Amino acid sequence: MNVVDSSAWLEYFADGPNAGFFASPIETHADLLIPTVTLFEVFKRIRQQRSEGEALQAVAVMQSGTVVDLDAPLALEAGRLSIEHGLPLADSILLATARAHEATLWTQDADFKSLPGVKFMERRTR
Repeated sequence: MNVVDSSAWLEYFADGPNAGFFASPIETHADLLIPTVTLFEVFKRIRQQRSEGEALQAVAVMQSGTVVDLDAPLALEAGRLSIEHGLPLADSILLATARAHEATLWTQDADFKSLPGVKFMERRTR
């Protein structure tokens, strides 16, 4: 199972330098978990930078995986992980989701760089 963070989704949709690194987990829909906070972050960013239509198209692609809602147990675990690792809210939810489902978290967000169960790729520019 795989969880792909918002920065990786945005990299993939923009066909950025690291898009290839994230293609396999994103395109393997049967093993893809989508935390609802990721839908929010990706929709918001694409809507700000492009259009509502493009943002909705991106979210439709994302929903080819299994959407994971934030429930009470997951929220509490995210709170624990946030304190333990100094993570912001969304990052802690992603990590809690990945761990709850024994999934790999794919990212280019340096907050996750040294955590177990994470596939990290340094952000590159063109």
